[in-house]
Amino acid sequence: MQIWVLAGAVAGLLAACGGPAPRQVQPDFLASCGGDQMLGMIGQPQSALGAVMLGERTRLIIPGMRVTEDYAPSRLNIYLSEAGIITQIRCG
Repeated sequence: MQIWVLAGAVAGLLAACGGPAPRQVQPDFLASCGGDQMLGMIGQPQSALGAVMLGERTRLIIPGMRVTEDYAPSRLNIYLSEAGIITQIRCG
């Protein structure tokens, strides 16, 4: 009996480690910073941004980079992977 209780507790702890599922960002939410026009860039290399006019309120964020946590709805955040691939587009 005790082994089943222990197995159930371990399974519960392991399930909690998974964390929440990533949120899907809706294009209408991205309109405040122009990100709705950039969704097609996800999966493209950073070099593809050279053909796009980026505003002064745009920041490229690479893994490990420190960024402020203030929220600015008009700021466009473009997240890059370590390999320089665009992985996310967000306002804030």
